[in-house]
Amino acid sequence: MIYRSKAPLRLGLGGGGTDVAPYSDIYGGAILNATINMYAYATIVERNDNKIIIHAVDKNERLEYKSVEELPIDGNLDLLKGIYNYVVRNHTHKPLSFELTTRVDAPPGSGLGTSSTLVVAILGAFAEWLKLPFGEYDMAKVAYDIERVDLAMAGGKQDQYAATFGGVNFMEFYADDKVIVNPLRIRSEYLNELAYNLVLYYTETSRLSSKIIESQSENVVNKDSKSIDAMHKLKEQAKQMKEALLIGNVDAIGQILDFGWQHKKRMAKGITNPLIDDIYSTAIEAGASGGKISGAGGGGFMIFYCPDNSRDRVINALKKFGGDAKRYEFTNIGLSSWSL
Repeated sequence: MIYRSKAPLRLGLGGGGTDVAPYSDIYGGAILNATINMYAYATIVERNDNKIIIHAVDKNERLEYKSVEELPIDGNLDLLKGIYNYVVRNHTHKPLSFELTTRVDAPPGSGLGTSSTLVVAILGAFAEWLKLPFGEYDMAKVAYDIERVDLAMAGGKQDQYAATFGGVNFMEFYADDKVIVNPLRIRSEYLNELAYNLVLYYTETSRLSSKIIESQSENVVNKDSKSIDAMHKLKEQAKQMKEALLIGNVDAIGQILDFGWQHKKRMAKGITNPLIDDIYSTAIEAGASGGKISGAGGGGFMIFYCPDNSRDRVINALKKFGGDAKRYEFTNIGLSSWSL
């Protein structure tokens, strides 16, 4: 039997960073994000030779082990191995024999939630194979625990929930890992206009988001008023974005994005750099009304809202940086799993 799954990547449109502890535990966080038709994929094929083969196609990495209850966490495809370790420890209580193959439509460190989305996709394939009793909230919480607790990888909570639920969601984050996902019913013409005007631009760079996130968390612990106030403003931005989308005030989204970007840069060091600033100012001069870096910052994808048919001017102006504008559409479907 073959077991497959896919989970969508996401665009963060407002509130980015307020889902990270300890800010979310102390003040409560809020994020608005939307999934797009770029995916993380996982395939599991059963074996009967007492071997475990793990193959990350896009990284060109392949590992082979004897079938054991726990795989080593040693810096090599730890996300994939950590999920297996969780499944055996909490569900099968015995070794499994299989080949796991994965790939993602965007590179790591690109700011679209690739790592967490991949965890959700792999969990989905295991759940399909082993008939694990996961609801949507269960799936997202398990994915979060594997990545943030078991593997001690710094980051927030939004990506796991976006990948699992799919669609446009206003998410709230509180202490004790409480998360509320509020799906938004956005009229199709508003979403179509947003997709048409919102340019997704890959800077051809990546970054280690954990360093930025650790710095952000330290600022909260140290009661850095500048950083904390910036996070308050980002939470306000998420609410502004929700209202604009629900009532169809689509052309306000550029200004809302710019409002968030100006405050996000104050959250922690490393969020922006001279290249990102140059790209941003070039897009604005070409007609964009606002934008932001996707994810924690430092590199990866950027988004720009381009009203009044300015998208082509903006894309052409950004060509000098050597990046690439990616085609995409919004999707309202989250994790999908199937077998054959």
